[in-house]
Amino acid sequence: MALYRGKICRSVLDGGNRHLRKCIVLLYQPCHLSTSSKPKGVISLIVSKAKYVNEKYERFLERKFPRFYELYSTFMKGFRMLLVEAKEVGMIKQKMTHQGVEFHQLSYREMEKLRQFRRDIIKAAPVVLISIPPFANYIVFLLMYFFPRQLLIRHFWTPNQQEEFLDIYHHMRMESYVDILDNLSKAIPQVTEKSLQSQMLNLCTQVKHGSHPQVNDIQAVGAAFTGPPLGLKRLDVHQLKAFSRVLFLTPHLPAFFLQRRLGSHICEIHNLDCALLKLGVGKLSEVEVKRACYIRGLNSTHLSTEDCRTWLKCWLQLSSRLKVSEASLLLHSMVLLSTNYHNSIKQ
Repeated sequence: MALYRGKICRSVLDGGNRHLRKCIVLLYQPCHLSTSSKPKGVISLIVSKAKYVNEKYERFLERKFPRFYELYSTFMKGFRMLLVEAKEVGMIKQKMTHQGVEFHQLSYREMEKLRQFRRDIIKAAPVVLISIPPFANYIVFLLMYFFPRQLLIRHFWTPNQQEEFLDIYHHMRMESYVDILDNLSKAIPQVTEKSLQSQMLNLCTQVKHGSHPQVNDIQAVGAAFTGPPLGLKRLDVHQLKAFSRVLFLTPHLPAFFLQRRLGSHICEIHNLDCALLKLGVGKLSEVEVKRACYIRGLNSTHLSTEDCRTWLKCWLQLSSRLKVSEASLLLHSMVLLSTNYHNSIKQ
């Protein structure tokens, strides 16, 4: 149903005779009672009301239960961050599909986002599924309170927890560093070339006595890591498990799968290194620099940004000279270059 009204207007006819003529001008004015009209602002009203109630609820939690509010706000922020990253990863996947781009052809940040998101989502999937039903997020809060490091990813950690947990993970990784250095020393007598034996012995002694090795010293012994006894396909199960812990991979798999996963992950890191060389270490933010160092074996949580940049440039200097086939040398270099770097800075 709609309302209309008429209007008198003047018109000039041919020949110059002027007279009045009634013109009907239909002005459409929809009636407020029209069945075709839709109520406007209902959705925005509901959203604003929900936002108001949520803000009031958060203020109540912050005032009455500050500890629970910290967990609640951390969870909500982390969940939103995870959704944003999922959207960005989806766009990268579309780019790869539609433009025929391979993983190693992506930019450094795109490559790193894909790598990290894949690892995060595998760990976060059970928690996200638990939080979907109504009020089930309170179960997640309990998990966050009692098992934050074991069950949650970095998005759901507080800033203090991030620093604390990264330290814990690195201390666990350093236990494997000791085993790897011991295995490296034991393998030296099996190297056939005497000059290579001497260089490796000097390198191991240098690291065990607290010195930081030079890139040229590590590259000089590269031939020992392409075949027996230190090539990736020649490492025993104990060594494969130690390197799996260094890369934060599960060591509870048969040797064949451990070997394949290590080769795949070190190839991924090598591709990241190539992309980072194109971008330049100076273009990375403080967070990106520290994360890049951490995944390559260095505990960067207590280092300055400049110290991290220096170490990362040293790593890239070595990585750029190596091929993907020299995966074992890259794995051992994580240990050799990271073990005493903190001590070398203090000196």
